[in-house]
Amino acid sequence: MSAGRDVWGDRSSAGPPRSFFSSRWSPRPAHVHDLGPDAGLPAGFRAAGVACGIKPSGNPDLGLIVCDSDKPVSSARFTTTGTPAAPVLLSQERCALDSLRVVLANSGCANAATGRRGLEDAAKTQGAAAIATGAEPAQVVLGSTGGISQYLPVDNALNGIREAASQLSRDGDRAFQHAIQTTDAFEKRACLRVQLPSGDVMLTAQCKGAGMISPNFATMLCFIQTDAILEPATADLLLGVCVKRSFDRCSVDGQLSTNDTAVLMCSGESGVRVAPESEDELRFGEALDALLRRLAILMVADGEGSRRIGRVVVRGGHQPTVETAARAVANSPLVKTALYGGDPNWGRIVQAVGGALPGTAPLPLDISIEGVQVCSAGAALLTDDEVEAALLSALEREEVEYDITLPGEGAETEVFFSDLSYEYVRINAEYTT
Repeated sequence: MSAGRDVWGDRSSAGPPRSFFSSRWSPRPAHVHDLGPDAGLPAGFRAAGVACGIKPSGNPDLGLIVCDSDKPVSSARFTTTGTPAAPVLLSQERCALDSLRVVLANSGCANAATGRRGLEDAAKTQGAAAIATGAEPAQVVLGSTGGISQYLPVDNALNGIREAASQLSRDGDRAFQHAIQTTDAFEKRACLRVQLPSGDVMLTAQCKGAGMISPNFATMLCFIQTDAILEPATADLLLGVCVKRSFDRCSVDGQLSTNDTAVLMCSGESGVRVAPESEDELRFGEALDALLRRLAILMVADGEGSRRIGRVVVRGGHQPTVETAARAVANSPLVKTALYGGDPNWGRIVQAVGGALPGTAPLPLDISIEGVQVCSAGAALLTDDEVEAALLSALEREEVEYDITLPGEGAETEVFFSDLSYEYVRINAEYTT
């Protein structure tokens, strides 16, 4: 399987039908305001996106984000796979990840499993982006998505870098968004105003991801910008915590990508300082958390043909046990196809948990679906007809919640997951053909 397929051109009219904070699982904090998709980037940032021929389709495929601050602050997180792509390796080894000024991202080619040549190609584009934007190479972080094992068409990318650099603007975030999309059916982008005790700041993000999504960081690129003043340690702490509560909590197909990258960049141009261990830090962290959780849910909702999404919450006495159970449910093809069909077959949940937690005695687990308890201490509470009558309408919703209780107390986790559809199979069966 590959890290993405270019269908943006013929699916770009699709989109989330409501405001950005429309999921019950990612409510809008009272001090956070959605400015709408055309608000532009925070002060100190410019972006652009162009088509340079990396994608055979001719759709946008290369983007730049530039922070014009003299002293930018940043933080980054990358995939934990054992086969990281060249852009990930280069960024981790050569970048000053606490003071990044430039994001160079492309779609249409993951530049993964490409060996020494892939690293050399990534280095060429990093150097070209540095020259085009007036940054140091170590200040240019890379992000790529697309087919694994394909070599990057470097000459096309170099031409695209020059073109994108000439088009940089504060309202270029939409063009950048389109340039990083692959199988995405709609934009995953936000422009927010955050009211802090010390003053208002902006928080924006561009994200892509729809397939090869797994807990333990999703298959995605996400770039976040703010005009707040953050210390490097604060930026790193907040990004790390929020990634664990968002992108680490979502699954489309249980597949860990070679290219996952998330970057937070701070220009400081608002003049509003987010001091460590302050009320400002708390409120900014709440805003960043809500933003990233919503983006994670949007990735799951996109899910390469997804009809509806689920959230599984597991409680019990040991954190590793509840994590294992939650991920087993979220990644079970049987659970996911039942979700797609609106089928109240909760026996598949029992099977998934039991398969992940083998033992010598039956697990006395409780299961509820959308608040309807169907299983107590491992035994059915309702007949099949009663379950169907109680759950049929609930399972037609776009969001379905599953609650599982295991023995013991003190541990809890959640995973957001998509269903498994005919369209998912079609997209991935035809990826390179």
